[in-house]
Amino acid sequence: MEFSFVNPYYLSLLAVVPLIIFIHFLSLKHKGGSALKFANFEAMSKIKGIDLYSKNISVLILTIVISVMIIFSVSGFTVHRTMSASSFSFVIAIDSSTSMEADDMTPDRITAAKNTALEFVDSAPLGTYFSVISFSGNALIEQGMTQEKSLIKNAIKNIDLSIVSGTDLYEGIITSTNLLVAEEAGAVILLSDGQINVGDLDDAIKYANINNVLVHSIAIGTVEGGKTSYGMSKIDEDSLMSVAFGTNGKFFRATNVEELSSSFNNILKYEVRNVSFNLSKYLTITALLLFILEYLLINTRYRIFP
Repeated sequence: MEFSFVNPYYLSLLAVVPLIIFIHFLSLKHKGGSALKFANFEAMSKIKGIDLYSKNISVLILTIVISVMIIFSVSGFTVHRTMSASSFSFVIAIDSSTSMEADDMTPDRITAAKNTALEFVDSAPLGTYFSVISFSGNALIEQGMTQEKSLIKNAIKNIDLSIVSGTDLYEGIITSTNLLVAEEAGAVILLSDGQINVGDLDDAIKYANINNVLVHSIAIGTVEGGKTSYGMSKIDEDSLMSVAFGTNGKFFRATNVEELSSSFNNILKYEVRNVSFNLSKYLTITALLLFILEYLLINTRYRIFP
């Protein structure tokens, strides 16, 4: 595990920590001197067990911890860890546009994609979380995140060619990413012939990267193309390659069922990935809670004078 800071120049504020310690003891000394003007503090300490300096050490430690947390928060404290494939949650995103009825895969692109996706779910480790979406001119969540393989497989089987025209890869990636935001580590397996004609792909890539989601894209079909109800449909790899490379995922080309199956198997073998977690908001929340605790201590048990 490694860590870094988004804004490391704010770490210079750590110089205030020695200043806090100095001011704390200077303040205690001043208060102690003032108290002795009005009472025999040494006698009081023998009777009540009061130690002016040690009594407030907990408050000092809390103040230092709160200060460091706030400084780390504004500095963008980020933890980097390497995670295995079994730690990943997957969204299987299947293109359901009419071009997926092309017959250059057996029996057609969408059926081959669904059958191989079912095999992938069966071969994944137990306890792996999955979700399923389909996309054409829009994106539909076929099954939310679950460990139940039967639910995922039923969702895949029930995907049909969409009556909504177009292929909106942008919406497919955004929807998939939203399903993975709450997961520890997430990856999208995108199956499409790449004939993208809706949405801004660059924005989708940025959104996936912001949320630490990688996209493995599998280009289904051949350069020669296959027959559809509206004519010939050829594969377009460029957009699918851009999505994979732009999110640090893997790109696969599948011109037949065997290559499609191999692509899924390789995704499971893609076992490690560096994942980053920005802890700024958690540090801020913790610092706020500690500040409340410190306030209660100062105004109750650790108050020096009534």
